[in-house]
Amino acid sequence: MSELLLELFSEEIPARMQKKAADDLARLVTGKLKEAGLSFDKATPYVTVRRLTLHVEGLASEQPDVSEERRGPRADAPEKAIEGFLKGAGVSRDQVEVREEKKGTFLYAVIERKGRATADVIGDFLPEVIRTFPWPKSQRWGDKALRWVRPLHSMLCLLDGEVIPLDLGDGIRSSNMTQGHRFLSPATFKVSSFEDYQDRLKQSYVVLDRQERKSLIAEQARGLAEKAGLKLLEDEALLDEVSGLAEYPVVLMGEFDKEFLEVPHEALTSAMKSHQKYFSVVDGAVVDGDDKLTNRFIFVSNMKTKDQGAKIIDGNERVLRARLADTKFFWDQDLKSRLDDRLPALDNIVFHAKLGTVGDRVKRLVKLSGYIAEKIGADVAQAQRAALLCKADLVTGMVGEFADLQGLIGKYYAEKQGENAAVAGAIADHYAPKGPSDICPSDPVSIAVALAEKLDTLGCFFSINEKPTGSKDPFALRRAALGVIRLIVENKLRIGLHDLGAKAHSIHCLEYNNRTIEERMKVNSNPEDVSHIDISSNLFDFFADRLKVHLKGEGVRHDLISSVLALRGEDDLVRLLARVNALQGLLDTDDGVNLLAGYKRAVNILRIEEKKDKAAYDQAVAENLLSLPEEKDLFGQLNRVAEAAGTALAAEDFALAMTHLSTLRPAIDAFFDKVTVNSEDKAERDNRLRLLSHIRTTMNRVTIFSMVEG
Repeated sequence: MSELLLELFSEEIPARMQKKAADDLARLVTGKLKEAGLSFDKATPYVTVRRLTLHVEGLASEQPDVSEERRGPRADAPEKAIEGFLKGAGVSRDQVEVREEKKGTFLYAVIERKGRATADVIGDFLPEVIRTFPWPKSQRWGDKALRWVRPLHSMLCLLDGEVIPLDLGDGIRSSNMTQGHRFLSPATFKVSSFEDYQDRLKQSYVVLDRQERKSLIAEQARGLAEKAGLKLLEDEALLDEVSGLAEYPVVLMGEFDKEFLEVPHEALTSAMKSHQKYFSVVDGAVVDGDDKLTNRFIFVSNMKTKDQGAKIIDGNERVLRARLADTKFFWDQDLKSRLDDRLPALDNIVFHAKLGTVGDRVKRLVKLSGYIAEKIGADVAQAQRAALLCKADLVTGMVGEFADLQGLIGKYYAEKQGENAAVAGAIADHYAPKGPSDICPSDPVSIAVALAEKLDTLGCFFSINEKPTGSKDPFALRRAALGVIRLIVENKLRIGLHDLGAKAHSIHCLEYNNRTIEERMKVNSNPEDVSHIDISSNLFDFFADRLKVHLKGEGVRHDLISSVLALRGEDDLVRLLARVNALQGLLDTDDGVNLLAGYKRAVNILRIEEKKDKAAYDQAVAENLLSLPEEKDLFGQLNRVAEAAGTALAAEDFALAMTHLSTLRPAIDAFFDKVTVNSEDKAERDNRLRLLSHIRTTMNRVTIFSMVEG
């Protein structure tokens, strides 16, 4: 078995592209190997900032021999047809066999194809793989025709230590040579195997394995912080990024002036992370639920110096000082104006061409937040105040510099101008939850404003028919719907989705109808009153789809959700989920499974007979026509359960309602064992069909069992 080693050495590969590039290289090369019938044990990709490497172990040294049998035309076919077959098969006339078959005499060619050496196969496909490599962005440089993410300098390609001769053009040919760290060990050296390659790279200050670099950085960073009596602010995404910036990571610590700590710590950490790729350091004390930031920072250098990095630290401190000075300037300038004074500027920011400005949106949010606050028992005035100010930070210098801090910066400015704590908190929380892992607000005022923000988005975009299609969701409406669901479910809000959607839409319609004809024409070529449009049904269906996706992640079956959603008017998510959980509990028992089977049998018979008779059997059961003990018992049990389940449903004790339903199982089983539904007596037959309808009606009061699979 053979070993393949491939390295593509270039200028710096952007960190965000490295992992995918390594995976793509492994996928493309192994795909070609499999196509060629070349087996292998393992293929491992590696990537650093300057090299893309693939190591394939246990590779077959040559292709297997192939024997292929190909049937040709009849033996008495025209000569041109026979010549074409012979040419295509690569054989002569005396090499083919003539075989008698039922349909005639045919020519057969048996083609023996000798397997090629692995080096030859790789030499054929690898140049094309490299030339067509799927970089998100690539470039040409100088007079070179080859495209690569950055200028490609060399290619190492070895099979069992021997160079596979490849020529990419522009002077780039394969060899057994590579080089180490750009500054610490730039000399080239020969390589004979992967083990030799890895060892020589380590000696040349290159850590090839990405995970090893990550571990080194994390270990050194934590050690530096602990040595100073501090704590590293862990950031997995930043750690992953910086591990792709240095081939030989050296972790250093610097510091900045304490006066910058007057700026909100989120702004400082954002400046350090997004612009400089620095880790923040905290002292372990918790202030307002967050770790207290210190004036230290940790960064990764790609250099080892005799002065232990003193000059590198000094240079990074100067760069960060300038960056933080800009941040503090924005903070100080923003504090000179109140959030209220910034509101007129929102009228100059277009929210959407058909939906007006951000200023228009704020007016809608104020109305909707007040309505929701009243429904959930939150302070209406505080909710409306928070809604009024929640977008004001969009026109601040801080958000202009750090867009990811919108909302949070508004909270700090609200606190500085003396706003109520609930108002300031709602400004910070009104975008939340932004995703499935984001924390959901729990303060009533925050809930009201956060719900309003998402419902306004959904109501407005559904009003102009801008709905998600397929995988496209440019306005993040799926995320908004999931946010609404989480806010309601996690806070156990007893509020209907139909009501919320209708209110959001009505506020949008009122705002639209108050516009001038000219303003309406920008939205709709037919500028008529739109108050009559009802989107609540479409919006509820959208919520239902998102709810299924949300609960699927929690292991809840989609058919159980569909069966409860099919109940008319069930749009209270708290009650809906209680029904789903109770239904799940019922179906986890043998009685529940058998009851469902009996229900489906009853419904199937009923559906067939109703279709055949073109009549519905939903009338009351005539007790005097019940002749057999089993049907009398079932009728009595249905009446008892209907009453008991109805009482449980009224009390929203769905588990108890399901328990009552489960007691029907023996009576239903006995009915189907002893009673013939299609009696020769028409009156008796019709009455028994009404009894089946009674089963359907009684059970469907709890959920629509016909939509449950199984």
